[in-house]
Amino acid sequence: MQSKRRHFVSETLRAVAVIGLATALGLGNAHADDKKTLTIGATAGSNFDQLKLGIKPVLEKKGYTVKLVEFNDYVQPNLALAQGSLDANLFQHIIYLRKFSADKGLNLVDVTKAPIAPLGLYSKKRKSLNELKDGDRITLPNDPSNLARALVFLEQNKLIKVKAGVDPLKVTEKDVAENPRKLVLTPIEAAQLPRTLDDAEFALINGNFAISSGLKLTEAVALEKTPDHYLNVVAVKTDDKDKPWARDLVAAFRTPEYRAALDKHFAGYARPAYLQ
Repeated sequence: MQSKRRHFVSETLRAVAVIGLATALGLGNAHADDKKTLTIGATAGSNFDQLKLGIKPVLEKKGYTVKLVEFNDYVQPNLALAQGSLDANLFQHIIYLRKFSADKGLNLVDVTKAPIAPLGLYSKKRKSLNELKDGDRITLPNDPSNLARALVFLEQNKLIKVKAGVDPLKVTEKDVAENPRKLVLTPIEAAQLPRTLDDAEFALINGNFAISSGLKLTEAVALEKTPDHYLNVVAVKTDDKDKPWARDLVAAFRTPEYRAALDKHFAGYARPAYLQ
């Protein structure tokens, strides 16, 4: 009897050891790649609302539990993603993602493009660019990629001229060659730009922050004709990009349900080719 008991205990311990070794080696641990709970971050306004109205319902129908986290700046969403408190985020264009990742040493990658509310020039003091006066103050985003975007926007609207030969994706205030109206260009943290409308004559505001502050795209003095490289992207950790849940997330952006949400709630947004 004791012999049989010792044999049973021995076999049980051996089984436990095998299971432990398999877990350590990642064997028999398929649930790690087949996760069904997703935490996705986005900046306040249209980015968060796109996930809430168009993506979360689609993923929940596929059996996922989806938690959305709202951010009010352009720094924390990528840090949270890299640290593992987010599975994905939606708030940035590819230029910002690549520069931020390089600067911070983060292994993040884009998995799909997504719509974005266009950059817009807003004012409480001027009804059109025809009312612009010499010396008017214009506030604009201060992060390098969106600052370049804003300066190119001003050049396209014939308010300034940038030095010839400068990479339009890397333009800074030092690259402004001509400012005939002596405009005062004041870079501000992007999320704070709507608050500057009481003081500045104009503010160049990223679409999501404009909308989250109560502004409407139709109220803009001028709207950007958004090129593809300024469309939003969905970002994940590089190691996660081919996992089943990441593929399901990408697929959600291509569903009729998501397109219907865009048509109903986000008219006028710049869209990637697959949503045209």
